[in-house]
Amino acid sequence: MASHPTRDDFAAMLDETLGGAANGGFEGRVVKGTVTAIENDKAVIDVGLKSEGRVPLREFAMPGQPHGLVVGAEVEVYVDRVENADGEAMLSRDRARREAAWDKLENEFGEGKRVEGVIFGRVKGGFTVDLDGAVAFLPGSQVDIRPVRDVTPLMDMPQPFQILKMDRRRGNIVVSRRAVLEETRAEQRSGLIQNLKEGQIIDGVVKNITDYGAFVDLGGIDGLLHVTDMSYKRVNHPSEVIAIGDTVRVQIIRINQDTQRISLGMKQLESDPWDGVAAKYPVGAKLHGVVTNITEYGAFVELEAGIEGLVHVSEMSWTKKNVHPGKIVSTSQEVDVLVLEVDSDKRRISLGLKQAQQNPWEAFAEAHPVGSTVEGEVKNATEFGLFIGLDGDVDGMVHMSDIAWGISGEDALALHRKGEQVSAIVLDVDVEKERISLGMKQLEKGAPAAGGASAGGNSLRRGEVVTVTVLEVRDGGLEVQAGEDGATGFIKRTDLGRDRDEQRPDRFQVGQKLDAMVIGFDRSKKPNFSVKARQLAEEKEAVEQYGSSEAGASLGDILGAALKAKQ
Repeated sequence: MASHPTRDDFAAMLDETLGGAANGGFEGRVVKGTVTAIENDKAVIDVGLKSEGRVPLREFAMPGQPHGLVVGAEVEVYVDRVENADGEAMLSRDRARREAAWDKLENEFGEGKRVEGVIFGRVKGGFTVDLDGAVAFLPGSQVDIRPVRDVTPLMDMPQPFQILKMDRRRGNIVVSRRAVLEETRAEQRSGLIQNLKEGQIIDGVVKNITDYGAFVDLGGIDGLLHVTDMSYKRVNHPSEVIAIGDTVRVQIIRINQDTQRISLGMKQLESDPWDGVAAKYPVGAKLHGVVTNITEYGAFVELEAGIEGLVHVSEMSWTKKNVHPGKIVSTSQEVDVLVLEVDSDKRRISLGLKQAQQNPWEAFAEAHPVGSTVEGEVKNATEFGLFIGLDGDVDGMVHMSDIAWGISGEDALALHRKGEQVSAIVLDVDVEKERISLGMKQLEKGAPAAGGASAGGNSLRRGEVVTVTVLEVRDGGLEVQAGEDGATGFIKRTDLGRDRDEQRPDRFQVGQKLDAMVIGFDRSKKPNFSVKARQLAEEKEAVEQYGSSEAGASLGDILGAALKAKQ
């Protein structure tokens, strides 16, 4: 009678059937299995265990790709557990792929090779990439050469990546798509740049516009079209000339083989407006132009398309000094200018704005000759005189000595304030030095005509003794007139006599006559008289003729003898 197998026999038979799986020999290993059926979204796989396992079909395909499984296909799977609660083997295709992928990726990373992967998800700071089972991190900055706003078109699509860093122990992989693009681009540029030559004319498409120029695609390689090379005419911004997507004809100006940068130009294909500019715009020519740009040092004026000249701030106005050019002219303003200098080699034209207008000092001299009377407002009072605002936006100066008779210049200055309307006489106009000299005291009663003394005054000589008539008595001295209708002058208080008692102006009356010596002329050629100087001169003469006080004669005796001699 046959014996029945015992429990130990069953355990031995099971262990033999599972190849040691009961002892954990299968668990944690990658094994080969056969697809026995495909049910709904799972594949039934037999790996030679007591029971089969089910694996989701999505684990057999890259994101967005078909799984491609058929019954009978042999696949590798990872055994998590020999048997679960349902009596099935716990299998994983993802774990199997991941283990195989890490082995492969470590080799490729060591050799610096590119790897293929699929972007399938978004995470903070970047994206997740499936590298045939291993999950890698793609930083946002490594997606493309230029920032990409929408990554959707790049997702679920196999493409190459470069591994930047990987750590199997921690399960970290960092990849870059940008590095692959830059390398590919560099290879393409290197090949394309060999076919380009400086001076070559080529068509390109505007890809991007910046403040300083535009990038033009020359068929796989970009060149920079700088704003200064777009036109001979001033271009404030590249968008004034071109737009993104435009096809433009350009000339290759320069190719830098080291940096592989290409400089392009458009204006080089046009005729140069600076050819023959010296003959076209001779020095001294008066022209009409438009202000195109204003800076702190002047304003640029366009004479024609591509030809601009600079009006330096010093050549902008006859009268407005040390002001910003923007306070004199404005952009787009039409102005008349005069050509001051032309430098064709440096492409520079110096222009004058003020030279195209009449010199205001010349205009003033024509309208107000010396001796004419003018009126104006006191613009400023300085320690040496008053500045008076006159017609034509020019100023005239009244020196402190020409403000009033009989008082000091300081006292005369104190009589006037800024903003006061005053009258003055024109003493001199120096057009070259841009100076106008005025006098106010010359308008006082009995003052001589500007430019010199009256007919009587012209005959006066320094040191001459004349009889003068008192016209006015002042605290500071006497206003007097030589002869009947001669020049008017002034005798200062200290010049009224040698002694202090004689230096009192109130000793004299209007109409009184006295002898005085001409001791000089002021800036307006008005004579200054002195009684004291006359007295000293007479005393000296008497001493020389009639003896010396040291010889025993008194000064009274000497002067008495002199008077008798004159009688």
